[in-house]
Amino acid sequence: MGSYIPNTKAEREQMLAAIGCGNVEELFAQIPPEVRLNKLLDLPKGLSEKEVRAKVSALADKNVIFKTIFRGAGAYRHFIPAAVKQITSKEEFVTAYTPYQAEISQGILQGIFEFQTMICALTGMDVANASVYDGAEAAAEAVAMCKERKRVKAYISATSNPQTIETVKTYCYAAGTPCEIIPAKDGVTDSAALAAALGDDAACVYVQQPNFYGLLEDVPALAETAHAAGAKLIVGVNPIAAAVLKTPRECGADIAVGEAQPLGLSIAFGGPYLGFMAATTAMMRKLPGRIVGETKDVDGKRAFVLTLQAREQHIRREKASSNICSNQALCALTASVYMSAMGPHGIQTAAEQSMSKAHYLAAELAKIGYKQKFAGTFFHEFVTTTPVPAKDALAALQAKGILGGLALSDNEILWCATEENTKAEIDSVIEILK
Repeated sequence: MGSYIPNTKAEREQMLAAIGCGNVEELFAQIPPEVRLNKLLDLPKGLSEKEVRAKVSALADKNVIFKTIFRGAGAYRHFIPAAVKQITSKEEFVTAYTPYQAEISQGILQGIFEFQTMICALTGMDVANASVYDGAEAAAEAVAMCKERKRVKAYISATSNPQTIETVKTYCYAAGTPCEIIPAKDGVTDSAALAAALGDDAACVYVQQPNFYGLLEDVPALAETAHAAGAKLIVGVNPIAAAVLKTPRECGADIAVGEAQPLGLSIAFGGPYLGFMAATTAMMRKLPGRIVGETKDVDGKRAFVLTLQAREQHIRREKASSNICSNQALCALTASVYMSAMGPHGIQTAAEQSMSKAHYLAAELAKIGYKQKFAGTFFHEFVTTTPVPAKDALAALQAKGILGGLALSDNEILWCATEENTKAEIDSVIEILK
């Protein structure tokens, strides 16, 4: 970022004079006295740059940084080419936000357009929006897209990420949308329970692929069940897995959503992350947020505009199905640069290596008593039972500088491997757990 220099007292007086105010009090004269603070904020004394650096560094030293990670559960460590940070750190990208004047925002609009195009390529869908805040919110927004006059009830698979489930339930509660959790069977969605639960008021079914336990769901069968009841199917997508699996569109999904953190965004202590949403043409006009379209200017040159923007959230807020008018422009740009740098072959290779290493880890863990809980096919995450308390196993790994899987119970661990894990690291985990 460029240098930030606060304005001087003389400059502030000059600005006040330019707008006809003699002092700051006149500037805020319209604010009623009863809502003013009328005292200084209780803030500590200011520090010098050197003192601030020392204080922040001391806080940062409390962080535990693991060089070896075998945990996923919605946040994944993947290789990020150096070019990604180098490009996205440019000032013109860092300071870019939602574009309101297309004629002076062609750069950021093209960046968003490329992101939308790549998301469509990954999901097989016809149209994608400019992004939303994170994957859980994308799922909740997708549920709202599917509501109709008589079809108002949402069904969510219990095999979805628990945080996504809670977010969807929160949105449904606020909107008065009935929401039912479909139970799991053998680690995947219970299709028989889903078929029995769907009624005439069914609006949509949400399922995650791969699911929270890492298993692959039978999405085509679930799509058939949902559509037979007149409901839409929403699929939560891991974008890296999408490089080697059938697209949600091929599996019969109406909407594809997901968390794009694996696409070039570091784990970063939980954010900022990036939600993506894509849909078929039939659902296009219900897609919330912003959509960038390609057109031609008066000279016939390629140009970009915000399209389909006569939206309820802008003009009829009380009837809006969504009030999302913004996007994660910088994070979306990061994902676009990552996908461009990696290319289709690179992302596919990352997916294949993640899957291969996860299966090697699972096989080696099984040899020492950490048996897989579910027999289904998995991508790069899987659940094992443990021969010792899960907290003890994870503590032993942590003592050696390794972040193990996520404890799901006293004797169950959700493991994850990506292309960043080496065979030597996996073998080290096995030796420690022995």
